[in-house]
Amino acid sequence: MAFELMAPLMFAMLAALLLLGYPVAFALAANGMLFAFAGFELGMLQPELLQALPQRLFGIMSNQLLIAIPFFTFMGIVLERTGMAEDLLDTIGQIFGPVRGGVAYAVIFVGALLAATTGVIAASVIAMGLISLPVMLRYGYDPRLASGVICASGTLAQIIPPSIVLIVLADVLGASVGDMYSGAMVPGLVLVGLLVAYILVVSIARPAAVPALPPEARTLRGAALYRRALVAMVPPLVLIFLVLGTIFLGIATPSEGGAMGAMGAIALALAKRRLTRALLRQAMDQTAKLTTFVMFILIGSTVFALVFRAVDGDLWVEQLFALVPGGAVGFLIVVNLIVFVLGFFIDFFEIAFILLPLLAPVAAKLGIDPVWFAVMIGMNMQTSFLTPPFGFALFYLRSVAPRSIRTSDIYGGVVPFVAVQLLALLLLVAFPGMTDLLDPDRTKKVDEDKVEIRLETPVEDRAADDKAAEDLQKALGGTAPPGGAPKEAPTPPGGAAPATDEDKAAAEIERQLKGPGR
Repeated sequence: MAFELMAPLMFAMLAALLLLGYPVAFALAANGMLFAFAGFELGMLQPELLQALPQRLFGIMSNQLLIAIPFFTFMGIVLERTGMAEDLLDTIGQIFGPVRGGVAYAVIFVGALLAATTGVIAASVIAMGLISLPVMLRYGYDPRLASGVICASGTLAQIIPPSIVLIVLADVLGASVGDMYSGAMVPGLVLVGLLVAYILVVSIARPAAVPALPPEARTLRGAALYRRALVAMVPPLVLIFLVLGTIFLGIATPSEGGAMGAMGAIALALAKRRLTRALLRQAMDQTAKLTTFVMFILIGSTVFALVFRAVDGDLWVEQLFALVPGGAVGFLIVVNLIVFVLGFFIDFFEIAFILLPLLAPVAAKLGIDPVWFAVMIGMNMQTSFLTPPFGFALFYLRSVAPRSIRTSDIYGGVVPFVAVQLLALLLLVAFPGMTDLLDPDRTKKVDEDKVEIRLETPVEDRAADDKAAEDLQKALGGTAPPGGAPKEAPTPPGGAAPATDEDKAAAEIERQLKGPGR
């Protein structure tokens, strides 16, 4: 009975440490080691358990998939520092300026482009909050709608490739990053379309809330506007193709695509004459911090998972979900609720490294596609990051919004966009085939790392071998039993068996090997 309580106590201890504010990585590792030594003292676990730990840690350090995280992080930070967001917002705002809600459309499209290049929520929300929010307020946009569209567009970085979130989910769930990217692209574009549709509905129902830019604000027209659009939009689109296109086409791995993206970001910064020593230092500093953060959490979660499974924690989790009615549907409902609530309080990495390893085996037993499951989790966390009162995107915007914008305006403004994202999540659940549209043959692919080749002798071949052994034995002058094994020749009364030709040949070889005089 005491052994059965180890898993619940271990999970409860982890929750208590996190609520007390201890760093996640150290809480995971300390909790795992504490219960490991407790199990050794109580005789429930064997000390040999920890012999698997060095090999697991080495596996983390040698995981080539994780190399993509610093590459994409560096690329996003460099692009954000080079002013790409400002150029895109200004250009697309000029293009959509004559249309009601034009600046809001520009924010959504720029949010999608930034998501496909930087993949960082904080950078997207802060950049658009600094640039677009004052413009929208100056020309009469509803403060609530302006706040909501900026927060919603910034969170697109969670689901649109090359999202770091998808890389981590692929590693945790054991799926291909390329499959994850192709599976998330269509749901991400559907979400962008729903956001645009909502702004269109608002522009028809409440045109005063999303006015068009006045003529004096539209400084570029005609050929000058087209040239500006080419200069501002072509480089990031080329970079997106270099990163995502090569991964989708199978030309490059995610790590190689990330490396090309990092070099492309440096080339863009150099072309704009904004590449400085200070910029590179800041980008490398933040990249090192994020990468170290991820690696420490991975190491801590590995220690925790090793001990948790040793005390049958995975079986305990499966038994808990077995009590949920509804099978796979009930499992998905409960998982979405848990992830949605946890997204208010803890970061994505904690959810991915603590919760998902416990849920993945249950999802696999229920026959749930890991790519679709990961995209659903990513979209769910994107919604929770937007939901008041604890959504991270709300705090990012609050940090840069002018004092005229009240916190209640930000909270109230995101509510309709939360509803839009929940609608996108429901569409993904209702139509799981969305994740296969770009790669219809994905489920038919064979993972070469999981292929096992087993060769067994057919029954007919075994019978033929037995028959050949029997014929050989008869030819040598003996008899063979029905099973094919030769019978020993009977020993004569004198005690010595008659020498056969084979015995004579063996004796002659042995005499020659010994040589004369031996």
